[in-house]
Amino acid sequence: MKDNKPILEVKEIFLRFGGLVALDNVSFEVKNHEILGIIGPNGAGKTSIFNCITGFYHPQAGSIYFNGVDITNIPSHKIAKMGIARTFQNIALYNGLSTLNNIMAARHVLMKSNFLTGALYFGWAQKEEVRHRKVVEEIIDFLEIQPIRKQIVANLPYGLRKRVDLGRALALEPKILLLDEPMAGMNVEEKEDIARFIIDIYETRNIPIVLIEHDMGVIMDIADRIVVLDFGRKIAEGKPRDIIKNPKVIQAYLGMKESKFTNAG
Repeated sequence: MKDNKPILEVKEIFLRFGGLVALDNVSFEVKNHEILGIIGPNGAGKTSIFNCITGFYHPQAGSIYFNGVDITNIPSHKIAKMGIARTFQNIALYNGLSTLNNIMAARHVLMKSNFLTGALYFGWAQKEEVRHRKVVEEIIDFLEIQPIRKQIVANLPYGLRKRVDLGRALALEPKILLLDEPMAGMNVEEKEDIARFIIDIYETRNIPIVLIEHDMGVIMDIADRIVVLDFGRKIAEGKPRDIIKNPKVIQAYLGMKESKFTNAG
């Protein structure tokens, strides 16, 4: 039997920006072997949760634990090094670099060579770069982006840039992966590709995933559990089959009528 203890615990997080309450005592956990979906209307606090987990925001109250360690006030670069990786709703790639170099750049937090050995490029520093490049090439093969490996990402179509963003997150060798609307703005074929990669990451790499997504069909198909936010509060949590029948969720989620919402299941 798989050990399905929580890898991530969010406990009563409260986040305020001036007079605006972004998160109001939000709690949930992510288990070692699951895909957790987070849904809610625009402005519900979904991305704010990710920003708190990854150290971009520091909540005024509450705690976040990763593998039993309190990471609530740890700097973002140290959190990344601990094994929490994410993609961004608005793609944040290095537009002037190639696909390969964008993914390679994510490996810098895992590199051990210093300025001197890196500059002289000898011995174990050279071996280390070869090892990191091997990992990057494997990710490129996995995401089926070999044809664009040397292309500048600014020149790539939107769907492929989202795939590069996913590759950069994988380059951190994450213990948990946070995906912030990885399918936003994609056509049906592109969404199917990303959904397939997400499932493959979960099943073949054994990486738990937290997924923010507006496509209800996708979230209902691939998530094991779903957390629903509305105006910074958690209004529901449970299996997809239960969430689609929850009256609070139906009322809150984008103002959909029940018939339209339940069709997503």
